[in-house]
Formats: sequence, C-alpha cells, structure tokens
Amino acid sequence: MTDIDRSPVLRIHGAARTVTGSCHVVETEGHRILVDCGLFQGSKTEKELNYRDFPFDPRDVDAVVLTHAHIDHSGLIPKLVKTGWDGPIYATPATCDLAAVMLPDSGHIQEIEVERLNRRNGRRGRALVEPIYTAEDAAAAMTHFRSVAYETWREIVPGVRVRFWNAGHLLGSASVEMEVETEERPLRLLFSGDIGPANKLLEHDPVAPKSWDYVLCEATYGDTDRAEITEERRRAALKAEVKAAYRPDGALLIPSFAVERTQELLADLALLMARGEIPTVPVIIDSPLATRASEVFRRHARDLEEGQRLVEAMKAHHIRFTETVEQSMALDNQHGFHIVIAASGMCEAGRIRHRLKNWLWREEGTVLLVGYQAAGTLGRILEEGAEVVRIQGDPIRVRARIRKLDLYSGHADGPELAEWVRHRLPISGAVFLVHGEEPAIAGLATRLAAFYPESRIVVPSLDAAYRLTAEGAVEIDGGRFPPRIDRARPGHPDWHNDWQSLLLDLEGQLAQAADDRARGVIIRKIRRALEEA
Repeated sequence: MTDIDRSPVLRIHGAARTVTGSCHVVETEGHRILVDCGLFQGSKTEKELNYRDFPFDPRDVDAVVLTHAHIDHSGLIPKLVKTGWDGPIYATPATCDLAAVMLPDSGHIQEIEVERLNRRNGRRGRALVEPIYTAEDAAAAMTHFRSVAYETWREIVPGVRVRFWNAGHLLGSASVEMEVETEERPLRLLFSGDIGPANKLLEHDPVAPKSWDYVLCEATYGDTDRAEITEERRRAALKAEVKAAYRPDGALLIPSFAVERTQELLADLALLMARGEIPTVPVIIDSPLATRASEVFRRHARDLEEGQRLVEAMKAHHIRFTETVEQSMALDNQHGFHIVIAASGMCEAGRIRHRLKNWLWREEGTVLLVGYQAAGTLGRILEEGAEVVRIQGDPIRVRARIRKLDLYSGHADGPELAEWVRHRLPISGAVFLVHGEEPAIAGLATRLAAFYPESRIVVPSLDAAYRLTAEGAVEIDGGRFPPRIDRARPGHPDWHNDWQSLLLDLEGQLAQAADDRARGVIIRKIRRALEEA
C-alpha cells in the first residue's frame, strides 16, 4: 500500500449542490467519523432519500460529530441509532440541549405526516408507509450525546481529535476543527458548519484558526451581496412590513424556523411595540417546538449577545404561545389584526401549512418569508409567484401578499463567506464548497478565485469521494455504495413539482373554458398526448 492509499478519505453524502441533508464521512485507517447526519428537505426526490438506506454501513461508523442542531444537519441521527448503531455523538452543550427538543419534535411531525399520508394511501389503495423514526426513537438517540465545550480538544477515536469553534449561526453552532494523525504530520481539516452573518441579533461573530490542509465551506448565500445590515436597518424593514400588512381583519403569517429565527423575530417585534413604532397586536408563536426552544434560549441567555432582550420579550403580555392542537385551531377564529409565527420555515410541514391553507386565498393576509427557501419547497413556490398552490391535495388560489425579508438570515452572505475563507488561509490542499445550490456555489467560487487558486476549489456531487493527499484532493470511486440519485438533481425542482404544476394548470384551463364542450376538447387533447407518449 502506498502513502497515497493510506491518506484519509472524505465522502460527501449530503448538502452537495443543495442546502439540505448535510453529511460527511472521514475515513482513516480503521476508523470512520460522521460529521453531521442531516435530514433532506426540498423536492420529493431528495426527501425520499431519508427513507432509503444510508450510503454507508452504520456499523462502520465509530463516532458522530455534530456542527449544530438544525434538522438539515441533525435530523437523521435518530434513524442512525434506530439501525442499532451504538456510538457517541459529540456536540456543544447548547447543541445537546436544542437537539433534545428538536429531534423528538421531528419524530412527532413525521408520525403525524405519515398518519395523514396513510389515510390518503388507504383511500387510494396504495401501500402504507412508516415514519423514518418516531419521537421515542429520537429520545433514545439523545442518550448517545456527549457535550464538548468550545475550543476544547477531544480525541474521538485513536489518532483523530476535534475542537469546536463558535460559528455564529445558532445557539451552540460550531465549526469543527479535526486533526487526523498520519505518518508525516497531522492532517488538518475544518468543517465550517453554517456560518452566521455579521450583526446577528443573538450570536457572536464566527471564529476559527488559520492554516489548514482542507476546508469544507458552506455556500448557501454565496452569490448574494446584502447591503450592510445593522440592527436598526433590520428593525426598520420589519416595521415597514408589519405596517404594510396591517388590515383590520387581517393577519401577518411568518413561516419561520422554530429555533433562533423565531426568537429573533420575537425580540424585535416586542421592542418595536414597546417603542410604539408598530401597533401593539397579538403575536402568537404557533409552534410547540418554538416554545420549548425558547426556554432553552432563556436558560442559555448569558451565552447570547442580546439574551436579556429575548428574556424580556417572552414576558410581554401580548406575546402568547400555543401548546395544544385545540389552541392552534382556535386561531382560525382570531379577530382583529394579528401576527402568527409558525414552523416550518420552508412551509413544508407543521402548523404553518394549516395557517397558509386558511389565509392564502384571502386578500387580507400577508405571508412574510424570512429565511432560505430550498428548491421544490412550498416556500420557494410561493416566493417565485405561484398563483395557485396545492396544500394537502387541495388547490389554493394565492390572493394574499407574499413578501420576503432576508435580513434575518442565519447565514453569511457571499462577501462574508469569502472573508471567512480568506481568514483561514493558508489552505494547502483544497476548499470544498458544499451546502449551496449551483448558482450560489458558482458565485462563491468566483469570489474565492480572487485570492485562492481556482484549481483547488472543489464542488462535489452527492456521494462523491476524495482521497485527501498531501498534494491535493483526488476524486476516487464511491465504492460499494453507488450514487443514490442523478448527481445533477439535488437543488432542483423534480418531476413531482412538474406534476403538481401541470395539475394546477389543467384545473385552471378547465375552469376558464367557455363550456362543457370546450372542456371536452381539452381533455381529448390530453388523452391523445398520453396515447402518443
């Protein structure tokens, strides 16, 4: 065996040319470490990967290192444990606390979604399905978590040690420094995790050392150049959106990630109301997860940059949290203008689906998107101006105002990401760009090429594998686990999206037809096209 053959191997099993399903495997001689084990979101083709076997043998994994608690990074950990895997999961203390509420909630949502799906499948004569994991499975997974403080070395397997650095993205979020012993010297790897932007309300600026062999950098907003964001500019923009949305019998719906984004919005809305800059109206947090996560944030308030402001907001009399399904359903009868913040942030699951079904068809409603919307999600479809959408199988005409406010993003923009990489120099091996759709990755690659060799910028595909040599990254065959889907598909709408769009277009054409005869002509044309296919 040559020295090259003994070099560590990096496998990219998620967040490759897409923003979900983050999962990387580092293989050394005799050991395998998983960095993140995230749930896929986005198109149905990507989400179906969650139900399939892992692209590695769980029995070969010695340890998991988790960058942060967001479900696109942590959401398949209970599935891993459900297979019988019995290793340790290393994370910061705050990430452990957040995962303890987020993972069981994810399991609970899956149980509910599968129950609804099986009712439809039963009526249609289709096979029943099982949830990827349950809330009970997720609770069992939490027994594997081991907390590690920031900037503290921990050997996780013989010859491999890690250290966490504050990534500024979420309470407890971390970039992962990894040292792998080799015959010549330790190989130094840095996994960015998700990098937070400057002037984030609750988080400190991201930090990490310099001088690496390899860096994996997220690229979510790599092609975006936001204007300078200050606290006052962010609040002024939110103030303008609230005022524009105000209708005596209207509602402002904010689909939001339950963890951190919701708490930031809550703090700013409470402050604007206390100052008299917007009307004091009910603000309802319609998410049990957000309620539990807010309590975690309250316990960690001293670790947050503006933690006390959040604590004060949670005490405001016009802020209320729904706990039960009955309390949530009662919002349909809420009178007067009100604001509802509900998960999920991409409108893919949870209570926001019901809120949208109840308000999208009303002109008095406003939907304010405050986070990244992955390709193929309902949030992206709304963002792109769809006139009709389908929710739980029903077509809904969109009459509500659809607005977007990108100043609450938990991700650094293109210039900030480029500066983050610049401050990690020198990087002798390569920079891998992950966790971004293709335009964002191309944008960040162009920025990096201004100060880093373009030949050492690597854009991996899903399930690609690389041997990390002293001279650079060498792509190798993926081994006994072939790519699970077309490598060009992640990060794009799929045939399910096209099918839903076609159904909506057909329904629209039939509704606009002059009479039954005209409708019959449309249907006959479609039948002929099917027969000719």
